[in-house]
Amino acid sequence: MAAQDVLSQTTRLASSSALLQVLFRLVTFGLNAFTLRYLSRELIGVVNVRLTLLYSTVVFLAREAFRRACLSGSTKRNWTKTTNLLWLTVPLGVFWSIFLGLVWLHLLEVPDPSVVPHYQAGVVAFGLSAIIELLGEPFWVLAQAHLFVRLKVIAESLSVVSKCILTVILVVLYPQWGLYIFSLSQLLYVSVLVMSYVVYFVMFLGSPEATKKSFPVARMKALLPNLVEDETFVNWKEARLTWSFFKQSFLKQILTEGERYVMTFLNVLNFGDQGIYDIVNNLGSLVARFIFLPIEESFYVFFVKVLERGKNVKDQKQDDVAMAANVLELLLKLVLLIGLTITVFGYAYSQLALDIYGGSMLSSGTGPDLLRCYSLYVLFLAINGVTECFTFALMCKEEVDRYNFVMLALSFTFLCISYFLTHWYGSVGFILANCFNMGIRIAHSIHYIYDYFKDSTYRPLTGLLPSPVLVLVYIISGVITGFSEVFFCCDKGWMARLIHISVGALCFAATIVTMSCTETKLMHFVRSQ
Repeated sequence: MAAQDVLSQTTRLASSSALLQVLFRLVTFGLNAFTLRYLSRELIGVVNVRLTLLYSTVVFLAREAFRRACLSGSTKRNWTKTTNLLWLTVPLGVFWSIFLGLVWLHLLEVPDPSVVPHYQAGVVAFGLSAIIELLGEPFWVLAQAHLFVRLKVIAESLSVVSKCILTVILVVLYPQWGLYIFSLSQLLYVSVLVMSYVVYFVMFLGSPEATKKSFPVARMKALLPNLVEDETFVNWKEARLTWSFFKQSFLKQILTEGERYVMTFLNVLNFGDQGIYDIVNNLGSLVARFIFLPIEESFYVFFVKVLERGKNVKDQKQDDVAMAANVLELLLKLVLLIGLTITVFGYAYSQLALDIYGGSMLSSGTGPDLLRCYSLYVLFLAINGVTECFTFALMCKEEVDRYNFVMLALSFTFLCISYFLTHWYGSVGFILANCFNMGIRIAHSIHYIYDYFKDSTYRPLTGLLPSPVLVLVYIISGVITGFSEVFFCCDKGWMARLIHISVGALCFAATIVTMSCTETKLMHFVRSQ
């Protein structure tokens, strides 16, 4: 597939994934706002922090390394061996589910049954849901490798909508069921997700469309574990790369979900405070999840298809290097400007957003400060997502192994800093520790990108340098909206709030106009792709 075609399909995948993430987050926020009026903060804290952490940990440890390894390289490969390797995620998921389930049941603090009923059933259900989701892993990787955009959108939309409908019905009719509500909803979610992929491939494989595309898999039986006569069961090159990524993914999971591990294992916050933190955290991560994550996932596929892993810049096809460097520069500029916009306007509008969303329960106390800090953290997330996306796409096995040692030291440092900052600053300490963590990871990735392109004429890191005029507009907007918050928000009535919103809208419009005039290359990229 030509590099330009890959770019076109990748941007379509990223934009579709972004729209999908918008749907997910909007539905989740609406669901949280709804359930806050029916269920306790403690119950929401256990579900959104404790049980979701169990599920995400099992799934991440069981499949993340396999995904990265099996999506590397060309789609022209022995898919039987790749499929065999992917099916190993299921027994691995069973192991992690049982092991971590026992930890969650017997080593962690058990919630008060009168406040959070049916905790044991919740642990079993969320662990089981992780195993069910892993059953669809070969189908997901095959679809992602061939850029099946519509399948991903439909499958994940159906599963999220099904989960939300069941949750709302059960919360209204049977609020006393406690964790049974979220356990059944979670099991429905993963079942619909897996079945959507299975049904699609049952209909697609062997069809005229598949034949026309010369699809490498001809029948469903080929997607089950198969022995290859006179050959090894798996591709050992992929298996060794998977092992390298597995060591890295273990550490990355600690860094990604570090604050939840600290909350879960060290009990620095009670379940009610955990619930508030998670709601504010979800609100703060809205743009990070629905824009930055799809960009990272989709353009990882682009970079691994356009450039060859482990080769230096001189040994690559120079046309592909030019395209990759240009795309990397524009992606860095895009996420930087999004991050700066959120940081600047998030500071002055955090309290208003929380007051509208959850009332005084969220807008009083540490909630606004937490969201303001998260607005800064989003800027770090934006840059880290793209720089690591490129770095992981190009690292060879030896470089991945060396990076694992860096991640090990960073993981230990991050957990220690999280613990102490939380004792000093409460839940805000988690965000500050995450900023430190992301800053170190960004520095490593920037160093790798600089070394990779230093022997070429390309300098994609210039994407991290915005126009001085635009920086000035950001500063002025931050000052104006800051004064507006002091004078008009948030206890002076709705008319004052509307004035505050209008001031922000005018400053935002001025920022967008300036951006359009000073970043013309980026604007062309966004419109064309």
